[in-house]
Amino acid sequence: MIIAAIPSPTTSVWHLGPFPVRAYALCIILGMVVATLLMEKRLRNRGVAPWVSLDMVVWAVPFGIIGARIYHLITSPQDYFGAGGDPIRAFYIWEGGLGIWGAVAGGALGAWIAARQIGLPLSVFADALAPALPVAQAIGRFGNWFNNELYGKVTTLPWGLEIHEMDSANPGHATVIDGEPVTKPELYHPTFLYEVVWNLGVAGLVWLLDRKFKFGRGRAFALYVMAYTAGRVWIEMLRTDEANHFFGIRLNVFTAIVIFIGAAIYFVVMKGPREYVVPIDAPETAPAPAAGSDVSQVDVAGGEEEGRKMPTAYQVVSEERFLAYQRTGILPPAASPSDPASSEEETVPATPSSPEEKN
Repeated sequence: MIIAAIPSPTTSVWHLGPFPVRAYALCIILGMVVATLLMEKRLRNRGVAPWVSLDMVVWAVPFGIIGARIYHLITSPQDYFGAGGDPIRAFYIWEGGLGIWGAVAGGALGAWIAARQIGLPLSVFADALAPALPVAQAIGRFGNWFNNELYGKVTTLPWGLEIHEMDSANPGHATVIDGEPVTKPELYHPTFLYEVVWNLGVAGLVWLLDRKFKFGRGRAFALYVMAYTAGRVWIEMLRTDEANHFFGIRLNVFTAIVIFIGAAIYFVVMKGPREYVVPIDAPETAPAPAAGSDVSQVDVAGGEEEGRKMPTAYQVVSEERFLAYQRTGILPPAASPSDPASSEEETVPATPSSPEEKN
């Protein structure tokens, strides 16, 4: 006797006239928006100009989606290629099938291109994104719930998940007999929900530890990778959806273990404080007053105009210099070469887009 169960939606596609609106896509888009807003706040706290996050998103998201799909096709090719496969369905990303590690790799490539154009260290972007990305993943997993997919093994636990038989003749809708949607005879582990909870926990963990230890050089992102893969291993072992196996174990389990080890090595080996940035042309002295005047040459209107200018590139500075620049608008001299903080400072040139920018 079933006392309690988590229901699943019977519909994952709605139509506005001839245009389909897919729950899977909405969940992914909502996750992207939330992650961008969180990342934006963290980037500003590190000295990056307002809404540079959107420049990152323009490059990282398309590359991430392409990378995610390529990873899925490589690790699960049987539905698309070979005997019985349908190659055109390789382009149907709204049906599901986006691999997180392909998304991270593709997104990193897009972010690197954007970082070069902006003149921003990629590690600053990565560390700002670290607690935001698992939040996006958590929101995106609800798309799998709407699609009645990626559930786990049969369970008798009170939070077992009901799964509908989806109608292949009417995609995005459950099969209906005598006016009632048809469900599978058993309840299943809600692996989508396990990953939602785990990802939110990862986000909280990274945020708290980064706040306490002020990770730099991409270490906050490495921490996210370690925490996420640790959960992905046991969640993956519960899933029953079709996947390639090695030695009887799902391929994604091996992938998660290898990536965990790589992230752990990076986290241990890479050292350095949190990176803060200021414009490459940040003034190091106050402007001299005009002759015969006791008023600074930089008036209020001029100051606001300067504040709106987008830096052509950034330089990494210590926290002390960054805070001083935030208070006064003037960048104090760097510490002596013997000061450990000064060794972490560097200039990151932007990739020139015009001859004028090369000078």
